[in-house]
Amino acid sequence: MGDTAGVVAMAAELVDGTAVHDLAALTGAAPILALTAERAAVLHIPPDGEPTVLLALSSHMDAAAIRTLADPATDLDNPMRGPFRRAETSGLPAAAAILLAKHARLLPAILLAPIPATADAAAWARQNDLMAVAAEAITSYAEDAAKSLQQAASAPVPLFGAENTRIVAFRPADGGIEHIAIVVGEPHRDEPVLVRLHSECFTGDLLGSLRCDCGDQLRGAIRLMADQGSGVLLYLAQEGRGIGLINKLRAYRLQDQGFDTMEANRRLGFAEDERLFRPAAEMLKRLGFTIIRLLTNNPDKVDGLRKLGIDVVERVAHAFPANAHNERYLAAKAQRGHLL
Repeated sequence: MGDTAGVVAMAAELVDGTAVHDLAALTGAAPILALTAERAAVLHIPPDGEPTVLLALSSHMDAAAIRTLADPATDLDNPMRGPFRRAETSGLPAAAAILLAKHARLLPAILLAPIPATADAAAWARQNDLMAVAAEAITSYAEDAAKSLQQAASAPVPLFGAENTRIVAFRPADGGIEHIAIVVGEPHRDEPVLVRLHSECFTGDLLGSLRCDCGDQLRGAIRLMADQGSGVLLYLAQEGRGIGLINKLRAYRLQDQGFDTMEANRRLGFAEDERLFRPAAEMLKRLGFTIIRLLTNNPDKVDGLRKLGIDVVERVAHAFPANAHNERYLAAKAQRGHLL
């Protein structure tokens, strides 16, 4: 396809009506479909070692067909799809476009149409009432946002069983997603503080869902910190291991089809875990805690924080009994290295 000044990108799950035709008319080029290697593997597309797979659109791929290639909800009803033809491309920022969809908590599948190579991308976007974003800004966004986290507000919030508690809200410089630190008691900066990294879980934390152990872990951590006199729980805006609430509900639907929690994430096109540890590390540093005892069953959290300058001197186990609804969920985590 040759070099291009940029691409127009549309989330595949939002493609409808005449979107494919409209993109082609707008750019003068045939749109292509970008998938992650994880999603391509589910569709039985042979790997080529690249993180993204670019497919040419065949004549039968209307908007509905494109959406089903992005969303695995009907995979089992349509096991034999294809054949697929790889698009002949060069220089397209497909990985950045897919990452943009992930940042928006959309499925990581994108319809791409390259704009003319001779065009000035920013000027062309303005002329067509589109927003232009540099690929580099997308790929660096998560780390840059985490590094810019600053305390935005703080207040005492007595909790059940932990009345001497303060909540500190952290906000990135661009005003984006906020993360919360729950500081129990008065932890000393010169001693290892008990810390829990807890990814938000609307269904488990707030609704008491039995599909996971998140609610038990949240309340159990706060209770343990109160019993021991102090601690810090970082409540991180990383729902569903970083894929967002809607995609987590989609993963639940796949789990009901027989896939475990990690397999479900991959079928959606995500990695097994999309979380970053940088926000947690930056929050701890802003609070003045760099030597910690980490309350976790996940060795990746220990390694991730250590690589970012946090001295984890002890891993403290944090497991709770299974129930009939989360036995498979906990077994899947144990099979993939969680110390349960």
